[in-house]
Amino acid sequence: MFIEAAYRFLEYLRIVKNASEHTVRNYAIDLNALKEYLEHDFLPEGEQQLPPKIRYNEAYSERLKMYDSLLKLEAISRKTIRGFLAYLSEHQVHKRTVVRRLSSLRSFFKYTLTQKWISTNPTEELESPRVEKKVPNSLSYDQVQALFDQPDVKTLLGFRDRVIMELFYSSGLRVSELVALDRHEFDPKNLLIKLKGKGKKERIIPITKNAADWISAYLTHPERCVETDGHLAQQDPDAIFLNRLGTRLTTRSVDRKFDKYLTASGLIGKVTPHTIRHTIATHWLENGMDLKTIQMILGHTSLATTTIYTQVSKSLKKKVYDQTHPRA
Repeated sequence: MFIEAAYRFLEYLRIVKNASEHTVRNYAIDLNALKEYLEHDFLPEGEQQLPPKIRYNEAYSERLKMYDSLLKLEAISRKTIRGFLAYLSEHQVHKRTVVRRLSSLRSFFKYTLTQKWISTNPTEELESPRVEKKVPNSLSYDQVQALFDQPDVKTLLGFRDRVIMELFYSSGLRVSELVALDRHEFDPKNLLIKLKGKGKKERIIPITKNAADWISAYLTHPERCVETDGHLAQQDPDAIFLNRLGTRLTTRSVDRKFDKYLTASGLIGKVTPHTIRHTIATHWLENGMDLKTIQMILGHTSLATTTIYTQVSKSLKKKVYDQTHPRA
């Protein structure tokens, strides 16, 4: 019953909650972690390592029933979950991962309780491990320029990469939001774009004229609809950002490009597209933008998430100190 319940839960997330594929995949990963623990801890020798894994993009099938009967949902107790958390800790799983796994299980067992498949929620009254909030990396203005100077804008793909950087720095998009952008969601006249954020929530945010000009130039680039040695002609007329095959760019491709430009720029440390998101939020704060506006633009559900940038901005702290200290 555990495997079937897991599939029903993933289906509920996808259809009812309209969760993104990334979210559903992460829930499946966390449920598989519990499944593997249950197999090792509760099943006799020879019946462990039961195939197959819970797949986030598949439906529950008849072939799973023979395995499912061995993992009884109602047999999972609070003691079981505590043992699972201890097992993760013993295997040196990162605290952030443990916290996420417990959060996923809370949602899963809350769902199974509402379906009346269990009578008590085994995750109730369990405390999450305390995780120190990590201050996000942020770049200086000079470092941003050093990174932006790396793409070869004489080529279409290099020009595209510079446009991506400009848009990241303009409005702090998530990578998933950027690659999902369609032409009709870009409003160059009013300097706005419409995004599909986490949970497929839509929001409209401003962009700079500079970023809008770069996007417009990329969309009308003479090589966009021409096949060359470096790329194929446009295959997806709706997508803004295309890969070398002329189809929509993926988040993985963007990450790989940033790794390449990081090496070329000589910047120390890990710089990802998300670093640019942190950077522009910090720079907004330093230049006087209020937290509520930053929260709206970034698409944070909670203001508490946005306040992390106050820890990043050293110059903002110095400014506040100078303005408020009685001896300043």
